Amino acid sequence: MVFSDLQCSNTQLQDIEFTTMSRKLIYFSEGWEYVKKGITKLRLVAEGSEPPFTAEEYMLLHTTIFNMCTQKPPYDYSKELYRKYQETCHEYYRDTCEEFIASTNQPDEFVLRELVKIWEHHKLMVYWLPGIFAYLDRYFVPREKLSTLNELVAVNRFHDLVYQRVNAKVRDAIVHLIDKERSGEEIDRAAVKKAVDVIVEIGMGTVNAYESDFESDLLRNAGEYYSRKASSWILEVKSDADYMSKAEECLRKERDRASHCFHASSERKLVQRVQHELFEPLASIFKQKVTAEGATMVRDAAKDKASSDGAGLAEQVLVKNLIKLHDKHMAYVNHCFKNYYPFRKALKEAFEVFCNRDVTGISSAELLAAFCDNLLKSRRNEMVMGEQEIEETLEKVVSTLLPYLSDKDLFAEFYRKRLARRLLFDHCLSKDHEERILTQMKQQCGAPFTSKMEGMVTDLALSEDIQVRFQEYLQSNPNVNHLEMDLTVTVLTTGFWPSYKSFDVNIPEELVRCVEVFKGFYETKTKHRKLTWVYSLGSCNIVGKFEPKKVELVVSTYQAALLLLFNTADRLSYSEIATGLNLNHDDLVRILHSLSCAQYKILIKKPNTKTISPNDDFEFNSKFTHRMRKIKIPLPRVVEERKEVIGNVNNDRRYAIDAAIVRIMKRQKVLGHLQLVTECVEQLRHTFKPDIKAIKKRIEDLVTRDYIERDKKNATVYRYIL
Repeated sequence: MVFSDLQCSNTQLQDIEFTTMSRKLIYFSEGWEYVKKGITKLRLVAEGSEPPFTAEEYMLLHTTIFNMCTQKPPYDYSKELYRKYQETCHEYYRDTCEEFIASTNQPDEFVLRELVKIWEHHKLMVYWLPGIFAYLDRYFVPREKLSTLNELVAVNRFHDLVYQRVNAKVRDAIVHLIDKERSGEEIDRAAVKKAVDVIVEIGMGTVNAYESDFESDLLRNAGEYYSRKASSWILEVKSDADYMSKAEECLRKERDRASHCFHASSERKLVQRVQHELFEPLASIFKQKVTAEGATMVRDAAKDKASSDGAGLAEQVLVKNLIKLHDKHMAYVNHCFKNYYPFRKALKEAFEVFCNRDVTGISSAELLAAFCDNLLKSRRNEMVMGEQEIEETLEKVVSTLLPYLSDKDLFAEFYRKRLARRLLFDHCLSKDHEERILTQMKQQCGAPFTSKMEGMVTDLALSEDIQVRFQEYLQSNPNVNHLEMDLTVTVLTTGFWPSYKSFDVNIPEELVRCVEVFKGFYETKTKHRKLTWVYSLGSCNIVGKFEPKKVELVVSTYQAALLLLFNTADRLSYSEIATGLNLNHDDLVRILHSLSCAQYKILIKKPNTKTISPNDDFEFNSKFTHRMRKIKIPLPRVVEERKEVIGNVNNDRRYAIDAAIVRIMKRQKVLGHLQLVTECVEQLRHTFKPDIKAIKKRIEDLVTRDYIERDKKNATVYRYIL
């Protein structure tokens, strides 16, 4: 308390000041001597070595200043008093700074208490000193356009004239005390906390001064301390569990220390810094271990594939092993490493290394898609694994391995290709499995990732309804001739499904009639849609009348069209077949090879070789027989399918990069080259890892097409063209 029994308000003081009375002339030396004694007493009161002012003493000081400022010239001393007020403030700051510096050779706790003391003195001075000279602020300061009295003694002045000179010593004292406590010594936490509060207060409502003058050094010191600790623990401890026990004890102490000694904003930063220093060395060792195990699995899979005849068996085993490896190490992260972020990050980075390696030329994206395809179409898997295990395995593929793929778009395209085959050729193990895994992919990668695949599943459901209505149409229209065969048509939406080759093949008359009837039915339902028949996806069941017995053949539409040519001739040349079907050489070779050179020789080729040439002749093999009454004759898989998928994905990536660049430039309007490339990579990294050269090419292409332009003064800056 500075003033005892001081009950009069500012309003009362104003009334006193303007009370008309006769007063004698006060000369400056006389008046200032009286005021100076009052200021000296104020400083002593603030230090606690003098009793507080009485109300009468305070009013006399105030009245003296008032009288010295309201006397007629040349005895109006407002200017001189203002100058003296400035000098008083400077002297106060100088003396305060010297007083504090003199204490810095004392123990650290004493230094911090001294800081708190001079700050409390300062706050009292700020509160009462401008009040004594308050009359200057009314007329003289506004008239002369000078700094107000409060501005001359404000916090920023204390910051500039005192704190800037002493903050390094305060910071060193606090950091040294924290080091002592970390070493096991007891310290005065209350003194540290009060000093920290002073630093925060000096920031005038923000933590800027606290962060720049103290917190940055605190974090750096903590980092250095625990970096040394981590290096010694790595060599000393016998197990990861022992290391984590020591680390968690340190974290507990740091949290407790932060809550008692520092500003609330520091705890999270301090804990993160300590975690980083303590966990990163162990996480690095953990990452190397996981990477080595995974890389060994990939190498072993490549060796097994090279020495094994089982198609895809090594890759299937690899994916299962990777899932087991991830489950094992994730459990270790959760239980031993307490699921701390550095270890989750280390596990993620390790899996990203070997989960994106090719296995004998097969990309990890294709390998993963093939694994899912095998699970979803094989009845044998259901018998061996069970429905529940299949579902859990698929869920782990999507939630565990898929996130580590850098080329998720490539996986999506391979998966879509295989999904199309499963849906069209009725190879799906379960529609529920298909829908469930798509839902999981959607949750993991977003709706655009699965939109086409969901459309494919929807198309199949709609096609079943269309087929029912088609049968009703046939029954309710007697004018439509009855078809000579059962016809099932699947209507696909072009945008959802992979692109397929479609040729104007000469189909048999029996099929032409079926096509015309369905076209007539479909046009009655939808006037504005065009049907394009993709015969390469069709299948037929035809009966082969062989001499031993009849055998039902399950073949593609192309195979059926070719076999039906032999209803009118027992022997046909290659050129006659080509003319009759109107197919190109590559597709015709595949079909003829499947019927004359593969497992089921429905046709006899002359000469009897394993390759098809335009000079070959073919005749119907009437002697063919098989123990089964129904057999399926597959077509050879197109070798170029992988290249086609990769080519389609690369085309889609060009469009994705273009769209990302345009979105960024439309938002930013003006952007530098490096920043544009960085933002483009950031936008696309969740789908694929874009090549920097590809981004540069797309930027040049967009410049050429007038979407963006180079800045005329700086060629590395781009502008969006409105």
